[in-house]
Amino acid sequence: MEDKKNNLAFGKKNYVLMLAGIAVLALGFFIMTLDKEQYGLGFLGITLGPLVVLAGFAIEFFAIMAKDKTKE
Repeated sequence: MEDKKNNLAFGKKNYVLMLAGIAVLALGFFIMTLDKEQYGLGFLGITLGPLVVLAGFAIEFFAIMAKDKTKE
């Protein structure tokens, strides 16, 4: 009974990176809403926002694939 193993799928590092990725995704979508051009065709809505969202998905991918050294 003393061997309490952590049965979570990921380690702490993975979960922190996942939360950071979600925050970056939310920031990207928020940046897209700031565009004042018609139909969101300005710099914020068509260039910067999608790039930030893409970076958020890259962080999420890395968070899932990263091996947490403390999980072993």
